[in-house]
Amino acid sequence: MTNSTRPRYEPSPYDAAIVTIPALSGDRSTWMPLISCPASFPAELFEIAVSQLIHHPEYNSTLILRSDTVAEYNSDFPDAIPEIKGLRPVRVVHRKLLPRRPGRDASLEQYCTLYGVVDPDSDPLNTLILTPIVPPGGSLPYYHPTVSHLAFRYIPSDPPTLRMEVVPLPGTPTDMNSRLYRTCLALLDTLDRYGWGAVTNYKKRVIHDYLVPRDTYQDLYLIMRERHKHLVDTWQEVTDPLKHVFEDIGIATYLMLLWKASYPLAVNTEKADNDEPQPWKDWPRPPGGFLDFGCGNGLLTHILVTEGYEGKGIDLRARTSWTHYPALTQTHLHVHAFDPATPPADDPYFKSGVFIIGNHADELTPWVPVLATLHAASGYLSIPCCAWTFDAKYERSSTPMFPIPRQDFADTLNLGGEGGNGSSYSMYRIWLASLSLHCGWEVECETLRIPSTRNWAIIGRKMLEARDAQDNVRVILSNVLERGLFKARAPEGKSGGSSKLH
Repeated sequence: MTNSTRPRYEPSPYDAAIVTIPALSGDRSTWMPLISCPASFPAELFEIAVSQLIHHPEYNSTLILRSDTVAEYNSDFPDAIPEIKGLRPVRVVHRKLLPRRPGRDASLEQYCTLYGVVDPDSDPLNTLILTPIVPPGGSLPYYHPTVSHLAFRYIPSDPPTLRMEVVPLPGTPTDMNSRLYRTCLALLDTLDRYGWGAVTNYKKRVIHDYLVPRDTYQDLYLIMRERHKHLVDTWQEVTDPLKHVFEDIGIATYLMLLWKASYPLAVNTEKADNDEPQPWKDWPRPPGGFLDFGCGNGLLTHILVTEGYEGKGIDLRARTSWTHYPALTQTHLHVHAFDPATPPADDPYFKSGVFIIGNHADELTPWVPVLATLHAASGYLSIPCCAWTFDAKYERSSTPMFPIPRQDFADTLNLGGEGGNGSSYSMYRIWLASLSLHCGWEVECETLRIPSTRNWAIIGRKMLEARDAQDNVRVILSNVLERGLFKARAPEGKSGGSSKLH
């Protein structure tokens, strides 16, 4: 793998007076070259680069959720694809673009056609043409350029060139200040970047959708967002409602699907209160419910309880938000101070089969896998933020690592970039993963699709060595109590103790 940096992106507007390679031609369409740049990669990598453009349009537009492949053709191509002089269609991907906000933007189907030269033995594929499928009387959604065709070309000049060409709809501005030109400018940059990534054998820094499929998550998230977006307008905290509401909607969506995939099916005989389809009402769920450990504003607990999941949220003090939730949610929020000296049998919130959630739980974060083992939980999900050990700040230079099974352990954790990178936050996550193994859990990691820079989650769903793990967590508890640094804080507010909100 090369360590060279990508050559500088230097686009230039098309100038017919100095360009010798003519525009595309062939059918009744009039093609207009808009912009070009030197190619930073060889022609044989063009197909790899445009494959990213075809299958991940969401990387280029925040208005697009994803694309679904409707069909693929290697022959008998659709009549709507353009005929191009000197080129032959090789493959067509019929895709459907799904908007991020379906209530505002419509979906759109599109043909993505890859072309090669007429002589199949000479050069690799060199052209991708996007053709929107617009029904009679229909119109293009806002996120799509106002064109009937848009082409990405690899021109084997000296040096090789990438060029964007379009067939604009009547009346569409094409000057350098136009929206179409700016869109093509960004797309050309993306194509060149993907091609350079192929040259350097680029490894994606973060892998999403490891445990829960992307399409399944996104489809349910859109439903959950519509059901709970009103919470932005009724937010009671001083924190940013847009971030917190949509972040917790995303976490709740992920948990619902994770639980569905993790537990046996147990049909819920309770039906929804209205006629809206709510299939998750009958989905599998943790046998002991959930515990939102350090629930803060209680929003995640509220969303899960509203959607029919049994569980509780506990925190050191009640928040302003708590009294503004419906009565059902309020009965599931509790003021409770965690104390490691409390015998397991005396803790009213940790019970066998519970699923523990540590959502940016700060000082409580390392306790999540320990308590999951100690109380025979059915699993846990922890999204670490601030780096804490059991009774002090985490220090990469002095906090000892728990035993790990092999040298490349860090590479399995989906940390982003090189798995063993040495940033303090990465080292803390490796420490947490080693702790989870020490507590007997099979380690699984996911980078969540939530609006937070701290979106890495560590998940435990399967115990590996229950007997040894129990001994290990007892040693951890004993050492914490012996050091005497952990001071259990008194519950704050009128609720006090281990009581309900009211």
